Amino acid sequence: MPRRARILARAAQLRAYFEEVGARPVETPVLQPAETLLDLYGEDIRGRAYMTSDALRGELMLRPDFTVPVVQMHMAHGADPARYTYSGEVFRRQEHDPDRDNEYIQVGYEVFDRTDPAAADAEVFTLIAGTLSGLHLRASTGDIGILMAAVAGLETTEARKSALMRHIWRPRRFRALLDRYSGRAPMPATRTALLAAADPMAEAGPQIGLRSRADIEARIEALRFDVAAPKISEREMTALEILLAVRETLPFALERLRDVAVDLPQITPALDRLEARIGALAARGVEVETLEFEASYGRTSMEYYDGFVFGFYAATRADLPPVATGGRYDALTRALGDGTEIPAVGGVLRPGVMLTLEEAAR
Repeated sequence: MPRRARILARAAQLRAYFEEVGARPVETPVLQPAETLLDLYGEDIRGRAYMTSDALRGELMLRPDFTVPVVQMHMAHGADPARYTYSGEVFRRQEHDPDRDNEYIQVGYEVFDRTDPAAADAEVFTLIAGTLSGLHLRASTGDIGILMAAVAGLETTEARKSALMRHIWRPRRFRALLDRYSGRAPMPATRTALLAAADPMAEAGPQIGLRSRADIEARIEALRFDVAAPKISEREMTALEILLAVRETLPFALERLRDVAVDLPQITPALDRLEARIGALAARGVEVETLEFEASYGRTSMEYYDGFVFGFYAATRADLPPVATGGRYDALTRALGDGTEIPAVGGVLRPGVMLTLEEAAR
């Protein structure tokens, strides 16, 4: 059987399995309106997705994943609670790694349920783990919600916290902002000169572009306000650094993070949710004492997740993408729900990578 046919057959098996445990099969168009994805993730997504256009429908994007269209479908028409499964092609530009597929089959399982988020997290994780038994994978988990809670409670301006929230998924930029807001990094000389000038616009030359003079002056005033704001304290900076460095098995990670909460008490509710999740995973037979937790996990590729995140990897094949990934995305339902929201968590599998590993083991 040709390889693509075998991948499609495996995808059908996985989807059938999720249907057996109660998921409703759904389909989404391959061409998605670009406006929604651009609103959610900004212009950066153009570098990762295939764009096209239509005289009637405007800018379109080849489906980069299923989660956003499934959430849109559920928020418009779905029952509460609901479980969905799907399979089909997704498309990702690969400008830096020619060996990575830019088109591949994805199978997913999504849960929308208000009853018990910790139990739903454990349900998704264990069902996906069950489909991967025998592949000898390494599982990693994390929780983006803990870092979000830490940022939301910092003793600094709302503008600074908003900027840090936008860049949580860009670790270098996030760190650069922290260093600037704490005074550890000096302000760029060009900005210092701009703000020191009595009239920053005096030698600006002719005005071009879309921004008005009032917009530019408002931005300069915002920069002056930021410079005058108190620095993020060394106490908070040290606690953030400890938080971001946590990488332990789940029980020890929770213990370490409880210590961090002494200086960042705003993370305590997120830690309570982590503790409930550990209990729910253990109740489903997961050996939580050996399950890896990394506080920074998921910060480079999982932009819509805002809580639990996980992935399964081939420990001996660093060249391969993750076999499965997933997590919680409550905020995404809020963004697409037109005034409503619902706790939601899901995960996706790559049957092509599963077959690659099985072939290598023969």
